[in-house]
Amino acid sequence: MRIPKPAAILFMAAALLLAHAATADVRVDGGVVRGARAGGLTIYKAIPYAAAPIGDLRWRAPQPVKSWRGVRRATAFASACLQTGVSMPGEAPPVVGEDCLHINVWTPAKNRRARLPVMVFIHGGGFSNGSAAMPLYGGERLARRGVIVVSFGYRLGPLGFLALPELTRESPSHASGDYGFLDQIAALKWVKRNIAAFGGDPARVTVFGQSAGAMSISLLMASPQAKGLFEGAIGESGGVFEPLALAPNWRLAGAEHEGEAYAASLGAPSLAELRRLPAQRLLQGKAASISHPVIEGYVLPASPYDVFAAGRQNDVPVLLGSNEEEARALVDLTGVKAQTFDADIIHAFGPLPPTLLAGYPHATDEEAKIARADFERDLRFGWDMWTWARLQAATGDKPVFYYHFVQKPPFPAGSVYAGWGASHFAELWYVFDHLDQEPWRWSAADRALADAMATYWTNFAKTGDPNGAPLPRWPRFTSADGRVLYLGSPIAVNGVADLGTLSVFDAVYAQLRGAPVPTAKP
Repeated sequence: MRIPKPAAILFMAAALLLAHAATADVRVDGGVVRGARAGGLTIYKAIPYAAAPIGDLRWRAPQPVKSWRGVRRATAFASACLQTGVSMPGEAPPVVGEDCLHINVWTPAKNRRARLPVMVFIHGGGFSNGSAAMPLYGGERLARRGVIVVSFGYRLGPLGFLALPELTRESPSHASGDYGFLDQIAALKWVKRNIAAFGGDPARVTVFGQSAGAMSISLLMASPQAKGLFEGAIGESGGVFEPLALAPNWRLAGAEHEGEAYAASLGAPSLAELRRLPAQRLLQGKAASISHPVIEGYVLPASPYDVFAAGRQNDVPVLLGSNEEEARALVDLTGVKAQTFDADIIHAFGPLPPTLLAGYPHATDEEAKIARADFERDLRFGWDMWTWARLQAATGDKPVFYYHFVQKPPFPAGSVYAGWGASHFAELWYVFDHLDQEPWRWSAADRALADAMATYWTNFAKTGDPNGAPLPRWPRFTSADGRVLYLGSPIAVNGVADLGTLSVFDAVYAQLRGAPVPTAKP
């Protein structure tokens, strides 16, 4: 049917109004981006926060983003940073590439004057893999609680953590190895500069992360380069506080030696040759050894433990904790035997003080299975989180809120998650309030806990304190009483979990350092 001319004009005007209602243009570093409105939010994906780290920019600090003309559509996620494998069992492998320094924003703000608190998520993946585009990390449910949620990609594996004498010599900071952390710092600086345009408050930024993301946050709290970039920190199951005697390659000289062995394994012993290699080639050879932080004097002038013990950390309120059965998602216990227990531990982690193994009785195969899971839980997660809480409580002025996650999600039998229990990753469905992403038999108690945890987390981002009616009271953790919130059904307050075995680690580490964990300001 032919539309009369006046009606056609009205029709076109209405269409333009509808199009405007579904999009939003914002000016950021580099130009204008256009997001999409959905469910009361405006969502922006794949905004570049730095220049693509390719060619001559490979293994350099992130450079300013290149400007673009016109309006850039920001409605589809960018590629994840180059990687192998996936960060979480059952995750679909992401599309990857070197051009990966992009940021995503979920905002409920109606205008830029809203001044909403901001939560910046740092994904995990052992510094080897992971993606900000994983559906589980979507910020829509948290954003509807009155915060802006941000996520981003950062360089991983050898592209993010390669140290070499040549790289150290060419660097203005005389350091190499922590490019992934320089990316994280660049993303946080982008947030400070640009988040007001999305209705955010640059003076109320909270970083939160899980696993390697939480490890990153412990490092950012220790880095002078990150000072003033965030006002709150949430760490879920990850920190970096062990004695460096157990990780000599984390020092610059050791990391450079490791990097030289990696380069030789690729048949590219010079930096120029490495920069000419195809990106996928960089994931071969001894690439697996290049996936850890480096104490290189610039981003990380000292170990986080030493920084916190001296009271020099970026002092912000902290919410942190770990899960009751962390190792269930990470270790296959079916082949664990009492006879080979010690040898298997040494094969997995390298030489360890014998006293550590003695703290986990394993006379029978059944005892050995329990001991293996408990050892992994304490070594990789429990001791770090307990120590992070103790150090901040002792040497910082800002409060600590410490949790222990004990809820067992209804992981289906026969699935990749079967038997996990309150394992590594398990809290994420609750934190992001994303139970409905999986067709599992979630109970009313699961849904109540997800609502409570998402509210605790967003309350913390708003005020630096997770408390608020009608939630159960979360007490502040102190060195004197060590009160911990147990996140389960019901939510309850108790002492530090697994204190007996954690104390075994603590005694061994104190002996290696020559001093116990501080209990008061230096």
